[in-house]
Amino acid sequence: MDLSELEKDNTGRCRLSSPVPAVCREEPCVLGVDEAGRGPVLGPMVYAICYCPQSRLTDLEALKVADSKTLSENERDRLFLKMEEDRDFVGWALDVLSPNLISTSMLGRVKYNLNSLSHDTASGLIQYALDQGVNVTQVFVDTVGLAETYQERLQKRFPDITVTVKAKADALYPVVSAASICAKVARDQAVKSWQFVEKVQDLDADYGSGYPNDPKTKAWLRKHVEPVFGFPQLVRFSWRTAQAILEKEAEGVTWEDSAAEEQEGSRKITSYFQSEGPQARPPHRYFQERGLESATAL
Repeated sequence: MDLSELEKDNTGRCRLSSPVPAVCREEPCVLGVDEAGRGPVLGPMVYAICYCPQSRLTDLEALKVADSKTLSENERDRLFLKMEEDRDFVGWALDVLSPNLISTSMLGRVKYNLNSLSHDTASGLIQYALDQGVNVTQVFVDTVGLAETYQERLQKRFPDITVTVKAKADALYPVVSAASICAKVARDQAVKSWQFVEKVQDLDADYGSGYPNDPKTKAWLRKHVEPVFGFPQLVRFSWRTAQAILEKEAEGVTWEDSAAEEQEGSRKITSYFQSEGPQARPPHRYFQERGLESATAL
């Protein structure tokens, strides 16, 4: 799998896809959706779709695709290469979401939780297939959150397509198993070949599994936390595991305030702008530097 586009810039998101087989534009197709890397504290989350004509589903099943979690890395690689050989009737597309994008979404001023990010990414990939001319008539999705709610949302977005959302769909529907394999192969390769933009001393790639409960992963995080700037962008800094290490290993931050009384007890924010009376004080340097004054009349 060619991830050169991701390696050029792994700070945001990257979409990759195979050519669309001609038969997939002509015949009714089934499409599966799955992801890899939802839980790890390291590396991207990869969403994938895989599709083929309904008339060729038995050919896809004959490849013996299965839930990627039940397969070895060598088996996943072999099956992905086999799907690549069958490009005359099998197509796929990926959306690779960087750790940086995941964390900034979850910790932004307007919260964008992982479930919403997952749902929107899956919807975007289905729409991408349609925009590419794939004649999608059925969609099968491995659920994130409540299956009924997720299915209702997708069915509303794609009213002309029959949508099925189920837990363990990657073990129930071969087309979802195929998507699962695509996602896992891409994530594994992305983590192995991760291009670090940071100049970290004695950087090593022995991350372990990348999951929060892996002692090797925790040891790598402790080794590579920078006291001021935190972690390399391979790390999802919004994960509790990363936050706990930051709190323990990194330098603390003290926020300056121009008035000592502001640090004592709880006060209403309107008191900050009082200009008369016993609590009067000189304006903060933020206002002085910008030549700002309190408005006394409108």
